[in-house]
Amino acid sequence: MSTYFKNLKTYIACAFLFCSVYTSAQTELDAIMMNKQQLCIGPMYNYASWDQYWEGTLKRKNLNLGTVTTQSVMLGGNYGINDNLNILVMAPYVWTEASAGTLAGMSGVQDISAWVKWRAIRKDYGKSKLSVFALGGISVPLTDYVVDFLPLSIGLGSTNLSARAMVDYQYKKLSVTGSASYMLRSNTTIDRTSYYDTEMHLTNKVDMPDAMQFQLRAGFRGKYLLAEALLTNWTTLGGFDITRNNMPFPSNRMNSTMAGFNLKYTIPSYTHLALLGGANYTIAGRNVGQSVSINAGIFYAFYVGKNHKSQN
Repeated sequence: MSTYFKNLKTYIACAFLFCSVYTSAQTELDAIMMNKQQLCIGPMYNYASWDQYWEGTLKRKNLNLGTVTTQSVMLGGNYGINDNLNILVMAPYVWTEASAGTLAGMSGVQDISAWVKWRAIRKDYGKSKLSVFALGGISVPLTDYVVDFLPLSIGLGSTNLSARAMVDYQYKKLSVTGSASYMLRSNTTIDRTSYYDTEMHLTNKVDMPDAMQFQLRAGFRGKYLLAEALLTNWTTLGGFDITRNNMPFPSNRMNSTMAGFNLKYTIPSYTHLALLGGANYTIAGRNVGQSVSINAGIFYAFYVGKNHKSQN
């Protein structure tokens, strides 16, 4: 049975985490910070599907899978230790399905992710602002889900350590943000005692290649409306291609370039509440599905243990 993987976009995001598909609520991928003692929390919904994928560099369909769909609901929160130091935590519930064939979808709680986000530099130059950020993150599986059933498994099962550098420039209400991150991934465990990738391994431990993510985002950052265009690249530093008419494997090389947009609208009459939305499309890839994803959410921001008249 030919390739099985849709979740790849979701995993990248979550371990990122979710991140490539996580919209512009205050996250580890944007330049927005919460104020001291301010908490922003809320749910996000993501839907992604594909019916074509890259088997190595060959783009193809698989009639035994049809359209593969991954959906998730994630609860995320961001707390301001101070104006320049934030802590972010998020965890998704994921479920998958294929429209054709006999493979059953899977569901369950995936990985919890936590980030520390530090604005190291902030300089004002007239109507311009320049900020530099340093971030560190970790993601850990919350349940013992099945890893070796791509594309219908809900995660890759590795513990990930991430480091990110980010630069943001804003002129009046126009902004450009660039970031680069490195992800160190632990081994993952599969439910068999041996496997073959490019050679035979008599073990259930799979050595996961590390990965890098690059993102460029640009757009409008107003008092109530934030609108950004996104270009995101995910590159696996190693791994191997899916062989012809074979199923994918957790340690495959999984590369993708995605284009999309994010929207965030804060309700003027009730500024504690923000509505979020966005979409992404995979424009190029290797051993990943050419997916279209959409996401939406609602976040509530408030101060903890202290009265404030305004919020960031």
